Amino acid sequence: MNRFLKSLGFAISGVKFMLQEPNFRIHLAAAVLVICASFYLGLSSTEWIIIIGCMGMVLAAEVFNTAVEQLCNMTEPNFNPLIKKIKDTSAAAVLILALVAAICGSLVLLPKIIFTIQIYVS
Repeated sequence: MNRFLKSLGFAISGVKFMLQEPNFRIHLAAAVLVICASFYLGLSSTEWIIIIGCMGMVLAAEVFNTAVEQLCNMTEPNFNPLIKKIKDTSAAAVLILALVAAICGSLVLLPKIIFTIQIYVS
């Protein structure tokens, strides 16, 4: 149990660090907005699984991207074209996941948003 609590403490420390990272905070803010909209629109269990899964993957990808960047900065503090490619590729993974999450979120939320607007307009 003591080992588990230690591991949990390390993870919490990582979350605290990530909360200081601007890109993570942007993704987190977007996630909070989507969660609020999802509650308002009354998602089904399946829709919640899709939305939460997508948000979790994007946030986790941002954590991995930050870890890669930190490791690269520690390994080579000066500009290095190979390090740039590593960082750019890692950032591309986050971008791809964020775009896929946005598409999935749109497929789930957009019909509900349109339906809700139609109810208020009519």
